[in-house]
Amino acid sequence: MTNINLPGPAALALLAGHPLLQGLPPGTGPEVAAELLRGAMALRADAGQVLFGEGDDALYYLLIESGQAEVMRYSYNGDERVFRVFEPGQLMAEAAMFMPHGRYPMQARARTLLQGWRLSRHQLHEACRRWPDLALKLLAGLSKSLYDQVNKVDWMTSSSAPERLANYLMGLRERHGDALTLPLNQRQLAAHLGIRAETLSRLLNDWQTQGYISGQRRQWAVRDPAHLAKLATTAKRPF
Repeated sequence: MTNINLPGPAALALLAGHPLLQGLPPGTGPEVAAELLRGAMALRADAGQVLFGEGDDALYYLLIESGQAEVMRYSYNGDERVFRVFEPGQLMAEAAMFMPHGRYPMQARARTLLQGWRLSRHQLHEACRRWPDLALKLLAGLSKSLYDQVNKVDWMTSSSAPERLANYLMGLRERHGDALTLPLNQRQLAAHLGIRAETLSRLLNDWQTQGYISGQRRQWAVRDPAHLAKLATTAKRPF
């Protein structure tokens, strides 16, 4: 799954363009990227291959170059819950590099044929000591993630199933347009939204009958964005 190929200019440019390295003092970004990539190992994984397991020692984080990866857990009853899907250009598991117990809190696996880089936890810590602005950027990113999760818990405990689904679909539409490819299968999506799979199936069928959406399985199109946007507005916060 890994080899000893050294990161080249493409990997350096990909990491230097990541939001984490934006806003650093002028000219610092490429130098920081080169430091973070020192000792990195090339990664290639087939679809379904586990990248790291829940509870494994968190020794590295990932830079996705091509393909998709996901972080997930199994519930106590064996259901699979996908928390996030990662795309090319994104970093994965950088927060785990600062866990006090030093272990990954979730499992990661490739969703498709995946290529990228394993970046060292040690190098990240050293870079934060050398460039305090990088540490502040990491703190800002982690704080935003915490804020987003607080809002999500609040939303999940106070919203209806139609509101959750509408909010999810409108979020996809903002990124990809009216034609949507669901990154999760319907069972995973139901778990992600905190609703029963039967409820999700019924909602999709009802909305298709009413002309709000059209499609099947993972391929859908938004036909009435105004209606879905109205349902999703309760998820919007002033800041």
